[in-house]
Amino acid sequence: MLNRPIRRKRQKLSDVIVESVKRSIVTDALKPGDRLPTERELMESFQCSKGSAREALKALEVEGLVSTRTGPSGGAYLNQAGTEPASRALRNYLHFQHLDGEQVYQLRKVIEVELAVSVIGRLSAEDYQALQANVDLCSAPEDSEAGQREQRLAELEFHTLLARACPNPLLSFMAQFLNDLLRDLVVLKKAYKPKRKQFDAANLDYHKQLLVALRAEDEAQVRTLMHEHMCDAEHHMTALEGQVNPHFLLEFDHHH
Repeated sequence: MLNRPIRRKRQKLSDVIVESVKRSIVTDALKPGDRLPTERELMESFQCSKGSAREALKALEVEGLVSTRTGPSGGAYLNQAGTEPASRALRNYLHFQHLDGEQVYQLRKVIEVELAVSVIGRLSAEDYQALQANVDLCSAPEDSEAGQREQRLAELEFHTLLARACPNPLLSFMAQFLNDLLRDLVVLKKAYKPKRKQFDAANLDYHKQLLVALRAEDEAQVRTLMHEHMCDAEHHMTALEGQVNPHFLLEFDHHH
């Protein structure tokens, strides 16, 4: 049941409705797929206009918490919120902060090590299969620019696969977010193609060693390898002169 919270001065009524819905998700232990109040029900509960009710539901939909359906069983339904809406908002914010690769790796050197240790003993047969397939993809000789780009993205996907197996949702999100930053914000200059191949070879070697250490559940080795991997990646990133892509927002919208 929705309880109408105290409306702060100058707070839009639609924002009050959004807060109330979020509160009810927790207090009423709502689950993904549960139906939320209709526009008419919100209008009655909050004594608001149809526009305010619709604006509130739209805001929840943009945040990824709600999906709307049409037809006889239509209405608003609770979603299992994914990481992408939050990651996109943070990346858009950082786009204007002149972020560079060194700043990304300052955090990544901490996050990735703890992430790798956290998945020891938790990876399933399917996880290992996906990680091995990733390594195999990056091991194949590739001379085309498109193929090399695919392998570069696959190198980041190796870390995303580990993040998805992480039992700590905050650690998992931060790792995936940093991978998204590297994927969407960092442009590797073509002028450094020979050094880029060295970068790819180093990444692949570390991934192979990490896969062996993870299978052996060797925590000390996993920790050491991931730390060295991140330090090496930071070194290569600096050499490649990673730069923020000024067309990021346009390209992001185009690809999504």
